[in-house]
Amino acid sequence: MAAARFLVSGVVQGVFYRASTRTQARQLGLTGHARNLADGRVEVIAHGEPDALDALERWLWQGPPAAEVEGVERAPFEGEAARSFTTG
Repeated sequence: MAAARFLVSGVVQGVFYRASTRTQARQLGLTGHARNLADGRVEVIAHGEPDALDALERWLWQGPPAAEVEGVERAPFEGEAARSFTTG
């Protein structure tokens, strides 16, 4: 299993980005979380198969219809895997 931390910038708060990410991540069999950051970005931590992480990254660039994604930064993440995918 692999893990990644994504930082998503643009118009990504107040547009159902976290909830849509949770739905997408669960469909891909990923665990982790999506949460708003004080600087306006959304942090996504995801654990799962490498192909599923790649698919989530592609989806993060699009997001839900009201989102305007300007950037997605990806870095490896070393931490304990969650049991499900949550928003916070």
